[in-house]
Amino acid sequence: MSYYVGIDLHSDNNYLGLIDKKDSRIFGKKLINDLGVILKELEPFKKEVKGIVVESTYTWYWLVDGLQEEKYQVRLANPAEMQQYSGMKYTDDKWDSYWLAHMLRLGMLPEGYIYPKEIRPVRDLLRKRTMLVRHRTAHILSLQNMMNRNTGRKLKVNDAKRLSEEEISKQLSDEHHKIAVQSDKAVIDFFNEQIDRIEKAVLKEVKLRYPYEELLTVPGIGKILGITIMLETGDINRFPTVSDCSSYHDKKGERYVKEFIE
Repeated sequence: MSYYVGIDLHSDNNYLGLIDKKDSRIFGKKLINDLGVILKELEPFKKEVKGIVVESTYTWYWLVDGLQEEKYQVRLANPAEMQQYSGMKYTDDKWDSYWLAHMLRLGMLPEGYIYPKEIRPVRDLLRKRTMLVRHRTAHILSLQNMMNRNTGRKLKVNDAKRLSEEEISKQLSDEHHKIAVQSDKAVIDFFNEQIDRIEKAVLKEVKLRYPYEELLTVPGIGKILGITIMLETGDINRFPTVSDCSSYHDKKGERYVKEFIE
């Protein structure tokens, strides 16, 4: 007997649905997000399970890693690509789990990439850096706007980052404006410290591999952005063609270029 499993995963619970090769529903149950509980429910079927599908959500790491460690063949469903089947897809957790299993059985599951567990923490740390850069940029813009409105002087980004307390006091006469700019500057300095800390940790752990070293020849791309692109890309062999890789970075990587060069 061959079984196929679909798991519709949410932040604190999941629905596990299991079908056979004839699409008969053999088992279905709503479970808490506990690996031990899920493995216990799967145990009676383990030898016959041909594959398990987990829908890609922000909470999938623990479940996919745990199932793989137990030697299950796990697939990560790509929900964006599954939208084309939305007219056929059910809308509640129970039926969604069976639908995932059904797609796996038919061999037509749109799959997401299961990023290797060992390097995932560094990639996620760089994503944290991206978030910090985004917040820092908001405060730089706020500082620039405040100075421009009250002094007529348009500060460049690097000048805004280096603005000293003495310069703020010299250029702004109103105490409230000074406090506003000083607040932005204090936050910018804090983000600079955290971003620098992340960069040092990443550069200590990861080096650019060939052919990603060629990225450094592109204006605006330094080591950190090059490493970010490399880690977001993962195994280059997962892209059958150049256009597949280009399309992936058009959708996902473009925002890193914009944010990291600021």
